[in-house]
Amino acid sequence: MMGPAHSLSGAAAWLGVGAAAAATGHTMPWPVLLAGALICAGAALAPDLDHKAATISRAFGPISWALCEIVDKLSYAVYKATRKQGDPRRSGGHRTLTHTWLWAVLIGAGCSLAAITGGRWAVLTILFVHMVLAIEGLLWRATRGSSADVLVWLLAAASAWIVAGVLDKPGNGSDWLFTQPGQEYLWLGLPVVLGALVHDIGDALTVSGCPILWPIPLGRKRWYPIGPPKVMRFRAGSWVELKVLMPAFMLLGGLGCAAALNFI
Repeated sequence: MMGPAHSLSGAAAWLGVGAAAAATGHTMPWPVLLAGALICAGAALAPDLDHKAATISRAFGPISWALCEIVDKLSYAVYKATRKQGDPRRSGGHRTLTHTWLWAVLIGAGCSLAAITGGRWAVLTILFVHMVLAIEGLLWRATRGSSADVLVWLLAAASAWIVAGVLDKPGNGSDWLFTQPGQEYLWLGLPVVLGALVHDIGDALTVSGCPILWPIPLGRKRWYPIGPPKVMRFRAGSWVELKVLMPAFMLLGGLGCAAALNFI
């Protein structure tokens, strides 16, 4: 799928988690619902860091360009080192390592570890990075062109600072789910994991499929492209994505938000 659909699906997924939490009697504090939805929307773009034309590879200028080169080469090297006889030969690392459940879990765990060991600046950095990606994904029409980058960074920095300040207040969710001393913001890795997995599921619906289960082998392939029957798949950017899935994500996200806040 394309970036906007990925971001919308990520936000909708976290709002769905909030709805599920409310249904079980453990209503999520609204700052956690908001921050998690934005983080998940941003994280849903992150697996495409292995592709030079992706939103995340352009979002932070030379820094993300250089990181994209590294991730692409790393992904390709891992693919070559672990491919089985049935896996095709390829010339790049797109839709390999970063599109797996293992990558999602490792990135999420890394964010959680950074949040509880790195202090406030680590939390602000995690929020800033994902706010930039969320803005780029959800407001794609307004952020086109390199001239908008500085404005996006400033908006993301201000948003990260405000959201962190709200979360820090007692009862607002810095210790949501993990309540022991020193575990504040440990939950930040959860929307990161969810966003990455939602991205992978979205890509699995397209014609190329997605090797979500790596490194678990399936038959003669270790990089098996998981997906529905081919007749049910679509091309990225097609009318199915734009006219069906994106409106559906908006509707589901709205319903999930209302349920999470106990409005319905």
